[in-house]
Amino acid sequence: MSTVDKFSSVRVLCIGDVMLDRFIGGEIKRISPERPVPVISIRKSEKIPGGAANVARNISSLSGSCTLIGLIGDDEAGRTLMGELERDTRISVQFVASAARPTTEKVRYVSQGQHVIRADIESDEDLPQALEQELLNLISRILPGHDVIVLSDYAKGVLTDTVIRRTVQLAQEAKIPVLVDPKSQHLERYSGATVITPNSKELLAATGIDPALDHDSAVRACHKVLSNTTIESILVTRAEKGMTLLSRKKEPVHISATAREVADVVGAGDTAIATLSLAVGAGAELDEAAAIANCAAGVAVGKHDTATVTRSELLEALSSTQQFSDNETSQRLFPLNDVKSRVALWKRDGLRIGFTNGCFDILHVGHLKLLNFARSSCDRLVVAVNSDESVRRLKGPTRPINNETDRALLLASLKMVDAVVIFEEDTPLEIIESICPDVLVKGADYQIDQIVGASFVLANGGSVLRSEFVPGRSTSSVIAQIASESTR
Repeated sequence: MSTVDKFSSVRVLCIGDVMLDRFIGGEIKRISPERPVPVISIRKSEKIPGGAANVARNISSLSGSCTLIGLIGDDEAGRTLMGELERDTRISVQFVASAARPTTEKVRYVSQGQHVIRADIESDEDLPQALEQELLNLISRILPGHDVIVLSDYAKGVLTDTVIRRTVQLAQEAKIPVLVDPKSQHLERYSGATVITPNSKELLAATGIDPALDHDSAVRACHKVLSNTTIESILVTRAEKGMTLLSRKKEPVHISATAREVADVVGAGDTAIATLSLAVGAGAELDEAAAIANCAAGVAVGKHDTATVTRSELLEALSSTQQFSDNETSQRLFPLNDVKSRVALWKRDGLRIGFTNGCFDILHVGHLKLLNFARSSCDRLVVAVNSDESVRRLKGPTRPINNETDRALLLASLKMVDAVVIFEEDTPLEIIESICPDVLVKGADYQIDQIVGASFVLANGGSVLRSEFVPGRSTSSVIAQIASESTR
C-alpha cells in the first residue's frame, strides 16, 4: 500500500488561525467620477474556509481526518465559517468563540482573473489570558488519539508563545510529531517542532539569507535556523525553485517544483503542510513526505482561489512526475483494469464521470466538437477507441487509416480528455458496464435507443447526451475528398 493510500487512516489535529476567504468577482469597465479609482460591477461572490480551516479542507479532500481547533467571533462570518466546515464529515470543528474579537475575513475583489484589492477584517493581537487558557484546555483534552499535529500560524494572535510551547510539550509527551507553517520571523518560538515549513520570504526575514538565490543559500539559511533552535527539520518552499529540506545530521534534499502553469498561489502553503502532515502520519520518511507535499502544492497553484487537492489529483500528479516526466500524453492511455481503478478514485472524490467512444480514425473538427461537449458535461472524460481489428470489422479492410496506438495517443494529447482505453470488441458495452459513467455522450446522428450502453447508464441514474452533429465533417468524407483529389 502506498503512502497516499494510507491517508484515509491518518488523524490530524490542526490548531491555528481560522478565517473566511471571500472572493467577489466582477467587471471593471470605468473609473469612478467621484475619485480616480476603478468601479467593479459585482457578478458573483464565493465564501471559502481559509487559513487553518483551509489546511483542514485539504486534509479532508485528501481523504484524511482532521480535528480543527481555532477561534471565531460571535458574528455572521464565524457562523458562516462553522456552517461551511460542518458540512464536511471528515472535519471535526472545535472552536473557541469570543464576543470581543471578530472572525478573521479576507475579502478579495477579482476582475478578469486578477486580484484588484483585498480588504481584511481581523484582530492580530495575542489572545487575552482567559481565552488562551480556554484554548489550551481544549487542546489538552483533544490532543490524545491523533497521529500528527499541525500548527497553522497566520499571525492573527491564536498561536501565542504560550500556546505553541504548551502544545509542543504535550505532543512530545505523547510522542506525536508537530509540523508548523510559521508566519513569525522569530522561528525560535517554534523550538521543539518536528519540522517547520517557511517560504523564502519568511526565511529571509528570519535569517537575513535569501534561500531563493540558489541551493547553497537555502541550505545556509536552514542551517542557521537549526543551529539557533531545537527544531528538528526545516522545509523551505522556494516557489518555482521547489523545496529544500534540511534535517539535523542529514544531507540536504532539494526537490524540484512540479507546477506546469501557475493560476493562483493562494492557499498553496496550506495544501503543502496538509499533505506533509498526512504523509508523516502515514509513516513516510520526511524526504518522501516532502516530495509528496511538493507535488500537491504544484497541483494547488494550478487552480484559482483558495483551492484544495484531491487524492486522485495527487496520485495523477505523482504518476506524471515519477513515471512519465518525459511523456505527459502516455499517462492518459490505460488498459481497462487501470481505467476502472482510476475511475473508482475519481468517483470517491465525488467527480462526475463522462464517457464517449468511436474509431477516431482521422481526427477532425467534428470529433473536437463532440469531445468538448462531452467534457463540458462532466469532471473527467473517458474515451474508448476501437482497436484496428474492431475498425476493420466495422469499416472494411481498407480501414483504419491510422493505427490504434496513433489514434489513442492523439486523443490522449487533447486537454479535454482525461483517460483513453482501446477496446477489441465491436461495441464498448463491456467498458461502459465496468466503469458505470454518469454521462454517456454520442453524436446527434444517433438516436438514444441506438446508442450502445444508453439503457444501462439510464438504469443506473446517469444521463445520455447527444452532441450537435457537424454536417460534412466525418472521416469517410475526408477520405473521399482525398481520393477525389488524388484522381485529378
